[in-house]
Amino acid sequence: MNRIEQIFESFLWKTRLLAILAVISSLIGALALFLAGLVEVLLPLFKFFKTLDYQIISKKLVASAIASIDMFLIATFLLIFALGLYELFISKIDVAYKDPRSSKLLFITSLEDLKTKLGRVVIMVIIVTFFKQTLEMEYREPLDILYLGAGALGIALALYFTHKEHTGNNGKESH
Repeated sequence: MNRIEQIFESFLWKTRLLAILAVISSLIGALALFLAGLVEVLLPLFKFFKTLDYQIISKKLVASAIASIDMFLIATFLLIFALGLYELFISKIDVAYKDPRSSKLLFITSLEDLKTKLGRVVIMVIIVTFFKQTLEMEYREPLDILYLGAGALGIALALYFTHKEHTGNNGKESH
């Protein structure tokens, strides 16, 4: 029975390598979104230089810049997810640990660590989406301004609590 158990456990341990499918898929998605974000910025710029009509293009430039930031943030989410899954299930990324230029931001040591880092990126995506909506919204009633203020307060509180969690209670960064 011990030999069968050993074979099964070996097989079970190797199934963690299935995470490579999620890693590769996330990297492909991140690359696609980085490219789409680049295109989102460049197309209105080309139109601007073609027409040189500042009144028409200025709103489109701001909207496309915000849309590209959204795409870049989601691409970053996918990149952090891919790196985190790889580190947790496959292997440590030795090159990153040896490189003095590497950011400690991408080092993932647990599922909780991955969840926290991804949660921060999601909050940033929500903030950018909120900002985009505020630019596109038509304010018709005073209540609309109140809703805008409530949304801004909610975002400020989310940022405050994520910063407080990141720094701990004493105000110094914790890792």
